[in-house]
Amino acid sequence: MLYYLGVDGGGTKTAFVLLDLQHNVLATYETGTCYYIEVGMDGARAVLERGVNALLKQVNASVDDITYAFFGLPAFGEDSALLSEMKALPSGFMNPEKYRCDNDMVNGWAAAFGSNDGINIVAGTGSIAFGVKGDHHARCGGWGEIFSDEGSAYWIGCKGLQAFTKMSDGRCKKGALYQIVKSRFELHYDLDITAIVLSEWKSDRSKVATLSALVCEAANAGDQYAQDIFNEAAEELACMVEGVRQSLKYAKNENINVSYSGGVFNAGDHIMQPFLKALSHYSSQYTLHDPLYSPAVGAALYASKLAC
Repeated sequence: MLYYLGVDGGGTKTAFVLLDLQHNVLATYETGTCYYIEVGMDGARAVLERGVNALLKQVNASVDDITYAFFGLPAFGEDSALLSEMKALPSGFMNPEKYRCDNDMVNGWAAAFGSNDGINIVAGTGSIAFGVKGDHHARCGGWGEIFSDEGSAYWIGCKGLQAFTKMSDGRCKKGALYQIVKSRFELHYDLDITAIVLSEWKSDRSKVATLSALVCEAANAGDQYAQDIFNEAAEELACMVEGVRQSLKYAKNENINVSYSGGVFNAGDHIMQPFLKALSHYSSQYTLHDPLYSPAVGAALYASKLAC
């Protein structure tokens, strides 16, 4: 039996999907991040090989049974000096003629529209927008967590920490976020949050991103500072979508299909309502769609398209 393999590498986790030639999902597997900046090239390679082997084991198959594979990898293409090495990551366990690597933003787009025209905004651990129109494609955002990734879970986590510190030292009124953070980390001394994030976590991107869930909890409890963080995140994400629209040169009255992926959107109305509002300020031609598939399935479907 022959298969299509899809790999969705994110800043927190890596998801693997195996499809048959009729595009039925036969196996799935999930493991830790393959973000090379965090785990190194050898670590990324090991994550990919381990995941592919675990996936194939479920159906008693080998890599020789894979017709084609697509690996969507975080930070792919963002360092030209490392591009060749990243392209070769799966080459230790797969024939290079039977796979392609690219940025994980491609997975979100392929999943959202079944590889058809449109713009997808990713807001997971990091953030990036990617769109395709005919033979043209464009990206916006996704320059890394230090000075970009606006609207991402990491960015929201950082904003939440900033709000906590201001509530703690009197720069702003204490709200639900303050008590939620203190309770979550059992803080008897507020400054210990610094030791946790900087010393214990060593500023780990994935761990900081998990704090976005606390900001969402605070927003659910009516904390205005937390709600404002999501409002700002939505505006940043909409700005990236608009950047892609401009790059793809959509006509003024041309409809633009938009979709989304990533854990930030699990915040529901806290992010979706201000995101829709922000999009409408740029153009009345945006139409928001729920994604058709998960990003990992999108990667496998894109592998099927590349195999043709």
